[in-house]
Amino acid sequence: MIDDLVTKGVAEPYRMFTSRAEYRLSLRSDNADQRLTAKGIEIGLIGDARKIVYLDKFDKINQINLKMSKSTISPNKAVEFGIKIAKDGVLRYSNEILTQKGVDMNKIREIWSDIPFFSNEIDEQVEINAHYRGYLKKQKADILAFKRDENLIIPDKINYDDLSGLSNEVKVKFKEIKPKTMGQALRIDGITPAAVYILLSHVKRKSIKHIA
Repeated sequence: MIDDLVTKGVAEPYRMFTSRAEYRLSLRSDNADQRLTAKGIEIGLIGDARKIVYLDKFDKINQINLKMSKSTISPNKAVEFGIKIAKDGVLRYSNEILTQKGVDMNKIREIWSDIPFFSNEIDEQVEINAHYRGYLKKQKADILAFKRDENLIIPDKINYDDLSGLSNEVKVKFKEIKPKTMGQALRIDGITPAAVYILLSHVKRKSIKHIA
């Protein structure tokens, strides 16, 4: 928020939208304690009681993750438990199985009974983390790709009306401000990272066609 206020100004009342965040898949309410408590401990903002609760939860999740990272199953064996995955002969880790439809930690323990149970709250967090893992991996790849292209020049004659997927509001702002680079486009007030990715894809496609 501070970064937005400094770089984008206060031309309109500031509104906190998750869609405005570059890393919104990471900025979830369910993992706020995991993301922020350690930082709070470092700077002395967390009391002893809260610290004990956090470290206990962190340790329990890590114990489960460690055990799951060593637990594998073959596709043929998975079918015996009602889990259908590609029969490619490749062993799957239990945290991969957890992402399958209809699979929760109770199902996981039917297969691997040695995976510890602490509470339903801990199990729910492990399940959420597993389901987001693939999306977060893709998001990180998108972030790295964008950083490589942050200084990519946007053609002067680009027609923003040709970009399907952009709202009329975004198109108007692009046309008025005429950003020179992708980095500048991202810093325009009210422009979402998703809109900039659409613009980036368009510019790259045009570049490839021009080279061809």
